[in-house]
Amino acid sequence: MADTQKRPLSPHLQIYRLPLPALLSITHRMTGMALSVGLFVLAAWLYAAAFSPKCFAKFHELFNTGLGRFALFGWMLAFFYHFCAGIRHLVWDTGTGLSKSAYRISNWIVIFSALLLTAGAWLYARGGLQ
Repeated sequence: MADTQKRPLSPHLQIYRLPLPALLSITHRMTGMALSVGLFVLAAWLYAAAFSPKCFAKFHELFNTGLGRFALFGWMLAFFYHFCAGIRHLVWDTGTGLSKSAYRISNWIVIFSALLLTAGAWLYARGGLQ
């Protein structure tokens, strides 16, 4: 019994650093949940646009605040990240890109393409790329 007291404890999240593939997998799931919430907001916005000009104006005011723009930017980033990671999964379903080196490269491709698409779409929506 005395030997079991000297064994190291299993690593926990405070000392164990998750590898990038694990972080990207968790992020893919989290962005899917964020997009589900965004879908309800989009449905409410479309309902307001179709049936009540006053309610639509309230939505417009809400999304013109700092918090509203932050939420829109976050949903846009979640969309593009989930989109890029989904394309990567489709490529994997064909049996392509499953080696360690291809997997590592595809991690960074997903991250940078999501950031680039988000920045481009945000600039276009704000009128910076016309």
